[in-house]
Amino acid sequence: MERELIRWLQARVKPHPAIDLGIGDDAAVLRAARDGRIVITTDMLMDRVDFVLGEVDPRRIGRKALAVNLSDLAAMGAWPTAAFVALALPRTGGLELAKQLYDGLFPLANEFGVAIAGGDTNSWDGPLVISITAVGEVSDHGQMLRSGARPGDAILVTGSFGGSILGRHFDFTPRVREVLRLRDLHRVHAGMDVSDGLSLDLSRLCEASGCGAELDLSAVPISPDATRLAEMRCDGQTPLDHALGDGEDFELLMAVAPDEAERILTGQPLDVPITRIGQFVSEPGLWTRDASGRRVPLTPRGYEHGVT
Repeated sequence: MERELIRWLQARVKPHPAIDLGIGDDAAVLRAARDGRIVITTDMLMDRVDFVLGEVDPRRIGRKALAVNLSDLAAMGAWPTAAFVALALPRTGGLELAKQLYDGLFPLANEFGVAIAGGDTNSWDGPLVISITAVGEVSDHGQMLRSGARPGDAILVTGSFGGSILGRHFDFTPRVREVLRLRDLHRVHAGMDVSDGLSLDLSRLCEASGCGAELDLSAVPISPDATRLAEMRCDGQTPLDHALGDGEDFELLMAVAPDEAERILTGQPLDVPITRIGQFVSEPGLWTRDASGRRVPLTPRGYEHGVT
């Protein structure tokens, strides 16, 4: 099966300027980045954990597997150049499934000029697993890290949050162009993508920066999907609860100096809206204000990766 899949891929993967040697040898050969710095990320999706294979088109799974990696590169301020795809396929129907996964990720790869440069394929008695490793080049502005937020910085986000489980988590577009354009125009102190939940990921950025954050809950942009999900489930969770904790929104979360933030908010330089949802503070942890204006702690919520 692997040899047939390799031949199928070789017929479909076009030459790419970043690749000296691609699919077919023991390893790929990439040309060095302009300034010698590259960014590498990897992400794994599993049947019954990240999706249910029988309930979703495999093409959407393939697309998402690449998109989450491109989102990580965007969060680092890098432009994607190449990706390596590793598949653990069910023994029955594995070849056709692999082709569908690739058919789903090819259009996104073409959209961002990403070379599918290699990978690995195996079959087993377990569920589908797809793991992609993506490579990107650092922009002229350098890498964007989680560790640069300062007390007083504004908390800015792109887009809206919550309810991605209704389908948006398969079909989102990674904010690669947005973050690179924003950094061409403005200085961003720190940033990351929101994959595990807005409040949880904000707490991680705070921890990396050695500060805290005060959220204006009334300013959090709530996705229509979050409202729909709250109405569907009727479990006591509000649309705001979903926006703060659902995860898989893959929007940008950034720390920007207050005066710079005002220019961004006034100019709105992206095709997606940018919103200020609070500010970073010196006290560790997440905070908000109650009805009387008193600062109260806010518990981060979201998806925690872990093993027991």
